[in-house]
Amino acid sequence: MSGLSVNVPVDARLTWKYESESPAIHALYERAKQAQWNASTDVDWSIDVPFGAPLPDDSTFAMTSFAASPMARFGRPMWDEFRWELQSWMVSQFLHGEQGAMVVAARLVEVVPDLDSKYYAASQAADEARHVEVFSRYLGEKLPHSYPITAPLRELLTDLLADTRWDITALGMQIVVEALAMAAFRLANSTFHDDLICDITRLVARDEARHVTFGVMSLQGVYGEMSSAELADREDMVLTSASLMRRRFLLEDVWERIEVDPQEGMDFAAHDALMIKYRQAIFSKVISSLGNIGLLTPKVRDGLEKLDLLGFADRSIRPGYRRRDVQTRG
Repeated sequence: MSGLSVNVPVDARLTWKYESESPAIHALYERAKQAQWNASTDVDWSIDVPFGAPLPDDSTFAMTSFAASPMARFGRPMWDEFRWELQSWMVSQFLHGEQGAMVVAARLVEVVPDLDSKYYAASQAADEARHVEVFSRYLGEKLPHSYPITAPLRELLTDLLADTRWDITALGMQIVVEALAMAAFRLANSTFHDDLICDITRLVARDEARHVTFGVMSLQGVYGEMSSAELADREDMVLTSASLMRRRFLLEDVWERIEVDPQEGMDFAAHDALMIKYRQAIFSKVISSLGNIGLLTPKVRDGLEKLDLLGFADRSIRPGYRRRDVQTRG
């Protein structure tokens, strides 16, 4: 699998102010130091992953979704095959995204102006390295195959790494990609099918919560000082990122792997109520973070609504829905 190379000049900024200038970010850095874990010793790698084994029925809502899907004509075993393949695909995309996050964190060490932010970004780079290690090992040792990076994620990482403006890179990675990942990790107990990946994602989600917090702290107040043209660039970037990530969750690669016509599968994923709810659930953290940094503008809100991503805005689960129903397997 070929890699990704992005050549872009950035200004490396050093500071001679060694006193703390941001107590909140320094406190976050202290939390990061205390919460380190070891992917080799803090994960029980002896746990078996019975990839491909039959799975129990889902909720009535999920089974109704399956019955209306292009998988139904292949029979009930196809639902289990899809769920295992979806897990393999998601963990593969976690792996690729975490490597992107590692490179972005290293970039932020260079470009953020104050020492507290450099400290924290450096600790995040170490976190992301651990995440790459743990997901790579899980895929290599426990699953029969993995997936290459999806075209939408590759495009987004290219765009973020090619931009010389640090706040755009931070916005795309810390607020969009990291917040999506954190939400997906927190739904892992109801999305994935073995104890090992649930334990891994629990550990990783703890780190990601700090990463999103760092993104919010770093960007609060930035957009209120920008011109309308500068702000419009950031709004467009958010909507482009959201569109790419929504497209990623139409699961083209999964449909191809299980030999369902990709266009038929993507059309189903775009309109199925369960899959729409899942996308809305994982985007809810992105939306709340955008609100916290002052970038949930009318233009952004309207764009997200057109992408059908706004249903869970400002709340994790709508009243009346069970958590178990807000994920891809029911």
